[in-house]
Amino acid sequence: MLGYVAIVLHAHLPWVRHPEHARPLEERWLHEALWESYLPLLDVLARLEADGIAARISVSVSPTLAAMLADPLLRKRFVLHLDRLDKLAAQEERRTSGDAAMRPIVAFYRSRLEATRAVWERISGDMLGALAGHEDRGSIEFLTTSVTHAYLPALTRSSARAQVKLGLRAFEALVGRRPRGLWLPECGYDPSLLPELAAAGVGYSVLDAHGLDLALPRPPRGVLAPILSSAGVAFFGRDPRASREVWSREAGYPGHPDYRDFYRDIGFDLPEAALAGEIGPDGTRLMTGLKYHRITGPEPHKALWDPAAAEARARADASHFVAERAAALRAAQGRGPRPVVVAPYDAELFGHWWFEGPIFLEHALRALHHAERAGEIAPVTLGAYLATEPSLTVAEPSASSWGEGGFGEAWLGRALDPGRTEGMSPAHLVRHVRHAENTVQGLVRARRGADGLAGRALDQAIRELVLLEASDWGFMIRRGEMAAYAAARVRAHASRVDRLCRLAGRDWIGESEARWIEATCERTPFLAELRGERLRDAFDA
Repeated sequence: MLGYVAIVLHAHLPWVRHPEHARPLEERWLHEALWESYLPLLDVLARLEADGIAARISVSVSPTLAAMLADPLLRKRFVLHLDRLDKLAAQEERRTSGDAAMRPIVAFYRSRLEATRAVWERISGDMLGALAGHEDRGSIEFLTTSVTHAYLPALTRSSARAQVKLGLRAFEALVGRRPRGLWLPECGYDPSLLPELAAAGVGYSVLDAHGLDLALPRPPRGVLAPILSSAGVAFFGRDPRASREVWSREAGYPGHPDYRDFYRDIGFDLPEAALAGEIGPDGTRLMTGLKYHRITGPEPHKALWDPAAAEARARADASHFVAERAAALRAAQGRGPRPVVVAPYDAELFGHWWFEGPIFLEHALRALHHAERAGEIAPVTLGAYLATEPSLTVAEPSASSWGEGGFGEAWLGRALDPGRTEGMSPAHLVRHVRHAENTVQGLVRARRGADGLAGRALDQAIRELVLLEASDWGFMIRRGEMAAYAAARVRAHASRVDRLCRLAGRDWIGESEARWIEATCERTPFLAELRGERLRDAFDA
């Protein structure tokens, strides 16, 4: 056996729930991820299992995503979203009935929507339970992440500690198990985090390549073997080439002309009357998910997409991917533990951003299964690798992140286009976060035993703080994408933290203020499974 390939899928979305609106645009992020990425992943796992193949991939699910997947309102709204897409696809079938080139594409989407609904009904809408079943049967291994996917190096040590503790507790409350592995949000690591990870019982995590390349002492195998820190936490390194081949639209597989073009959507191509109501407020155009063109090339003209040709390309790319990993492992032979190529990706890449991604993933896993039977290379989860190859080099990883610059610039730097950020920058966000951290931490120390309305206000202030700390807002603001929504969320959470803390610090709370506290808790029920000491002791020194 030459070594292993560890595919890691990180599934995360920010916590978005707006019952006050009938069809909030931002809730579509969850709907799109479900029908384009998460449910197809379950279908891939089921097909492999039916053929006697254990996928053996690591799957990280953030607590914010887990909370949304478990939420009855959001589950109901997802079904309504599928109903609207069914209606639109049926209307498209009638519109294109006389077009021989278009008919098979529309028929493909109708079939895909039927299959999606069938998977949803088969699991009774319980995505978390379905994934847990696959872990029980050895197909996947769970990881989770900090509670709201905060960029941990930007937080005070107390807040970073709380993010890790609450992430593990929230995942356990929602899924019924506590994973050994923790995905560091944005692969963001600083040496000051190491004691907190160890104290929380984290067994391993993943860093970008330079987190291991710059470790001290320098690991002899680079990213092709994990290192063991002095605190006992193991760190794997992301393989740059495996990442580039799958991530890059310019140099990787997803940019091939045969694949479906993400940006060309009938939501922008067709007149409003032809969209069966799939538009946003005030006629805002939006992505429907029905896209009929392939990437074709850099020029504006796009040829029609051929699903069969795209599938054939995905199969060929999957074979190439596995062959390249085998070549890399063959070249890495030497003394010490058998090497491992760690290939982590956002789960939403497979299906949402790269529509043929689930086909690629399935056939890469099939090819790995055949390679293992031939005694060459094998798929492995991160925890299973550590159990199989326990002799690791002891080294201290370097501060690092993934993303531009490799040291947190994407979450701490200036806004790339200040005109599109609602007067906010990532630096403004950090100031909001620091003020809220100090306020909440001071109140927890002073009023740890608060009960009644004051206790509810204190607990809700903690929830609002961790939601404010989510890395998603800084990323959106920096890039100017959905920046208005991100800025509004930042200001709303910061304002609620301030008012809740003032109320929690009082000995008497008036009737109107009591109603506001109850309404705030009802509007933002994130982590309702955790309360009292389960929230507050996460801030212990």
